Amino acid sequence: MQTPHGVRLERLIGGTGEPGTVFAHGLAGSIAATRPLGSAVLGRRVFFQFRGHGRSEAPAGPWDYADLARDLRAVADLSDATRALGVSMGAAALARLLAESPGRFERVVFFLPIPVAEPRGDALRDRIETLLATVQDGDLAAIAEAVSAELPPSVRNTPAGWGYLRQRVEQLSRDGLGADLTGLADAIPVSDPGALGAVTAEALVIGARGDDLHPVEAAEHLAGLLPRATLHVYDRPGPVFTHRADLRERIAGFLN
Repeated sequence: MQTPHGVRLERLIGGTGEPGTVFAHGLAGSIAATRPLGSAVLGRRVFFQFRGHGRSEAPAGPWDYADLARDLRAVADLSDATRALGVSMGAAALARLLAESPGRFERVVFFLPIPVAEPRGDALRDRIETLLATVQDGDLAAIAEAVSAELPPSVRNTPAGWGYLRQRVEQLSRDGLGADLTGLADAIPVSDPGALGAVTAEALVIGARGDDLHPVEAAEHLAGLLPRATLHVYDRPGPVFTHRADLRERIAGFLN
């Protein structure tokens, strides 16, 4: 799809009818990674790839969360979506969009959000640079090793973990990753967190204890900023693997 701001984004629509829900993936994520989160959600389910991901364009950067929010807004507007779900980086882009347009959505889900009021710094920069280097080299084993850091230790040597790694390695080796994503390391998702106090949407914020990439404090802070938020925290990392059925039902029950 061609956005009003001139960036072509890969989009996939599943389901029919109202309401429409847009799903925003995390860093180096994909449509395939977010589809399971919407498997029980009613209405149209709109999945897309941010700039620099999948088959979406990678315009000259550096990029920040305002750019990602612009991508998300365009997909939502062109798809008539009234609800949204964001994962990690996608959750930060959703927070940025809502800080700018607090009445844009009726219901929103933030899954494993990152801190919205501070930059990620060297930790994120190192992660992006490692992924970029392994993807450029085309070393599938190195890509798998870099991606495995996203998995909780208890999942890494399981069929679910192997399936996740296989899908991610295939996608990254095929489609690559935008080099300008490194700009996100120094970017602050929401410069004025107080702006989230004007958000009118009902929100579900989902965190998990023990997740170094998505500290539970970030979920707690975000839920405290949103006037109509419900916070749910899983007791261990990787709920998409360890609490898959509960997560699916919780998201669907809220959005439906």
